Amino acid sequence: MGTPAEEIPPGPLRRGWTTGTCATGAARAAYEALVTGQFPDPVPVALPGGERPAFALATQELGEGFARAGIVKDAGDDPDVTHGALVLATVRPGEAGRGVVFRAGPGVGTVTRPGLPIPPGEPAINPVPRRMIAQAIAEVVAAFGASGDVEVEISIPGGDKIAEKTLNPRLGILGGLSVLGTTGIVVPYSCAAWIHSIHRGIDVARAMGLAHVAGSTGSTSEAAIAARHGLEEVQLIDMGDFAGGMLKYLARNPVAKVSIAGGFAKMVKLAQGLLDLHSKRGAVDLDFLADVVARAGGDAVLVARTRAANSALDVLEVTRAAGIDVGQRVAEAAWTTAAAALKGADIALEVAVFDRQGGLVAATPFRPV
Repeated sequence: MGTPAEEIPPGPLRRGWTTGTCATGAARAAYEALVTGQFPDPVPVALPGGERPAFALATQELGEGFARAGIVKDAGDDPDVTHGALVLATVRPGEAGRGVVFRAGPGVGTVTRPGLPIPPGEPAINPVPRRMIAQAIAEVVAAFGASGDVEVEISIPGGDKIAEKTLNPRLGILGGLSVLGTTGIVVPYSCAAWIHSIHRGIDVARAMGLAHVAGSTGSTSEAAIAARHGLEEVQLIDMGDFAGGMLKYLARNPVAKVSIAGGFAKMVKLAQGLLDLHSKRGAVDLDFLADVVARAGGDAVLVARTRAANSALDVLEVTRAAGIDVGQRVAEAAWTTAAAALKGADIALEVAVFDRQGGLVAATPFRPV
């Protein structure tokens, strides 16, 4: 999964394949080899949307009572941390009548907290990839005749290290990566994986009965809001630039209290009415900020300097030196934008603005939306 700060390259972008698609292809190839003694290469995979791409095998092994196949993940032009990872499936005969049983091999995580689509104790193989793998096993049964009672172990060498770059540890997925995918296809720079992690973080907090979550735009504001309220890691949502993605999900899946924490520039964008805070979606509007400075008591010189400023941080420093409290007005305007996205939910909301050192610039009180 890439970060929202990734710069999108020019020109047409190449789509890729999810970890779940690669796991399905590997499982299909391994089971067919277990049944027939031969690995299909390339191996076809049925995607949820009806497409049937085929994948070359990177590795294959047929042993006593097992077969193993691997596919190297190609995420296309998406900055996915799992691009180039080897996804392995080891298939063994299973207990009669049990169907497909999933196991987490090295590099695939195990769910340890409630609130995720898979219950605690299960391998972090999401529902859609599980259905895709089960369908692939069923296709082999139909084509060659077999019981379909199998144990499918998915592993990703080095996945435990790759997982440290994801939000899995915060979600309580320990020991490795999740096997994800809803369509089987990776759409470059869709940021779907990031938003998915935001939603799952909220789900976990709700399932654990936590009444307060805090979404932050970055690590500095996250540490500051955690210290401000004494929050545990599971209460912290790595919102990044996706304020709208978090707030709209909370509107449908509320908790009692929500904090929005961010640096001054990001909160100015929220105050302007933007819910996607990435620079590609919109810049700080210096005219808007100049109007805020004027309403806060800034004179004509300070207002003019604001309109010509190099950055929002420049405005914050200059107004602070002049004794003008712009931060509080920005926080209140950002609260109004966020509250509108939460409209109708039984939530008390606060917005906290921090400087680059994590110092509090301004904060609203908690108020019902």
